Amino acid sequence: MSLAPGPADPPGTSRSTSATIQPNILRYLVVVADERGVDLRPLLKQMGLDETVMRSAALRVSYRQGSAVIRRALELTRDERLGLKVGAAQHLTAWGLLGFALMADNTLRHAIETGVKYQNLSGAMVVWSAGVGEEDDAFVLRADLPDPAMDPAVASFLIEEAFASVVTLSRLTVGPAFAPRAVEFSLPPPRQLDLYGALFRCPVRFSAPVNRMVIDPAWARTRMPGRDPVSYASTLEMLDAQMASRRDQQDLLEVLEISVAQGLPVVPSFGEQARRHATSERTLRRRLADCGTTYEALVEGVRRERVEQLLLRPELTLRDIAHRAGFSDERALRRAVRRWHGASPVQLRERMLRGAGQTGRPE
Repeated sequence: MSLAPGPADPPGTSRSTSATIQPNILRYLVVVADERGVDLRPLLKQMGLDETVMRSAALRVSYRQGSAVIRRALELTRDERLGLKVGAAQHLTAWGLLGFALMADNTLRHAIETGVKYQNLSGAMVVWSAGVGEEDDAFVLRADLPDPAMDPAVASFLIEEAFASVVTLSRLTVGPAFAPRAVEFSLPPPRQLDLYGALFRCPVRFSAPVNRMVIDPAWARTRMPGRDPVSYASTLEMLDAQMASRRDQQDLLEVLEISVAQGLPVVPSFGEQARRHATSERTLRRRLADCGTTYEALVEGVRRERVEQLLLRPELTLRDIAHRAGFSDERALRRAVRRWHGASPVQLRERMLRGAGQTGRPE
């Protein structure tokens, strides 16, 4: 099968701390959790994502933020199939300009290919690719995880949400009778299978080599009811401009994050960063605001990543880790880890080492 990937970020330029993802999934997650009597707003507020911020069209979140909210939502709702339900609750209007472009596209297949091309503007937390299958001319949509080492529960949520949203949005556009030929998950078989059959209305396979959805050629060729070549072309021009702007933002975040990571334990001052970019502090602060973040948040994200890396090294004491991550002392490190994870550094280390199959020594 020949799959054409979307314009994913170049290797090394998509760090988990960068705020580059539209929070569409989180918005729908809040709605679905509300229906189950779980209020995620205190958690979002704790992460700097209060209701006012979440309503902002310019808001971007990082993979770390998104994954943390999803993980906590799974714990609070105790719903292993939460991803399916969040995907089934979505609508194209949440995708803004990209959603309009898909509705104005010519066929279902071309709309999906457009979505793959501009996936970095859709709020997707998986990596999409699409193409024609080898066995026949069926259209195949594939979803991969951005990080194979992702928490298994979060990974299951993201893959299930991804395919559930595609099916739901396809039915909203080409008609409620739409159903894929087959859906394949690399996930192990779940305990509850009825939800999959009810949602996808096709054979569903688990423990497959890859995550993919197979669409019959007849459905792929189906005309979009709202197709409009002129509106489609003009919308693509705006999407291309957004993509160019987003690449500039990611480049800025990447350079700053690398600068902070290389400087630890000493954090370059904001004024020093502005001088390195040959710009004023005011301009650099505005550019970071356009990225949906601040220098302080970026520094904290890099420090957090460094602490988690160092905790996986049992030979390092908490004093060593505090120094290498740029904290004034162990107490400052403990406060930060408690704020990030709701646990002490020792508890977090034990949890991480168990997950990595290692054993550590007590502090």
